[in-house]
Amino acid sequence: MARRYDPERRQRIIDAAIRVVGERGIAGLSHRAVAAEADVPLGSTTYHFATLDDLLVAALRQVNTVLFEDLGRRAERIAPDADLAGELADLVGESLTEKRDRSILEYEIYLTALRRGPVRPIAAECVDGMVDVLSARTGRATAQALVALIDGISLQVLLTGRDYDREQARAMIARLLD
Repeated sequence: MARRYDPERRQRIIDAAIRVVGERGIAGLSHRAVAAEADVPLGSTTYHFATLDDLLVAALRQVNTVLFEDLGRRAERIAPDADLAGELADLVGESLTEKRDRSILEYEIYLTALRRGPVRPIAAECVDGMVDVLSARTGRATAQALVALIDGISLQVLLTGRDYDREQARAMIARLLD
């Protein structure tokens, strides 16, 4: 039997892995679950990604790419004389409301690096990428502090279920920017 040419299969598998994590969490990620979601044979997932860590690395890279593109576009639209603290507070608020499911997915994949060494460099790329985008406006040290603060605020809201307080976030961000 001839092998069917399917140049998009690897990408479909990555997309399926992201959907599986989004729906079931990291604990629900398996080659079998991803194969079913991507509608490909189980052997295809292990052919393209020998381990789940390999699959997580590819998924996190894709999630990072979308995050950096969104953040970069948003940063470009901020006027030089705009209230940067307010703009960043709005961005955080948007990620915790309209894009909440996406933020949960991003942090879930990102935090797997705590226990999965192969994922750690990709999580570091996420932090560094966010710092790179912000440092154009703030300088590197301030951008690093902002990313840490934004991650802290975001995780606290996502983990506790508390409402996001835009004014409090804006005040904290403004302190770092001063």
